[in-house]
Amino acid sequence: MAISSKPVVVTDATFESEIGKHTGVSIVDFWAAWCGPCRMQGPIIDNLASEYANGVVKVAKLNVDENPYSASQFEVMSIPTLIIFKNGKPIDKLVGVTPLPVLKQRIGRVSM
Repeated sequence: MAISSKPVVVTDATFESEIGKHTGVSIVDFWAAWCGPCRMQGPIIDNLASEYANGVVKVAKLNVDENPYSASQFEVMSIPTLIIFKNGKPIDKLVGVTPLPVLKQRIGRVSM
């Protein structure tokens, strides 16, 4: 697994290999370029990726306009939506702009 301080960009084509087969905790930010709240969430996700650059949590982003299959598969109806996965399975979903401390708390619950 490559360690990155930036979120991994996932697509419909790479979702299964990057998230579905990932052992451990991952979080995916479902977003769109035209979405104002998504632009607010973006720097928070970047900070989260930096904090977890050690590889403990995989932080990823998926553009819903370019990747409608994955958004539909996980019933993403509003953006930004953040889904926390453990061993490739969705465990928690947060809709709307979510502050960094809340994200870390929710990830901590899933990590246990």
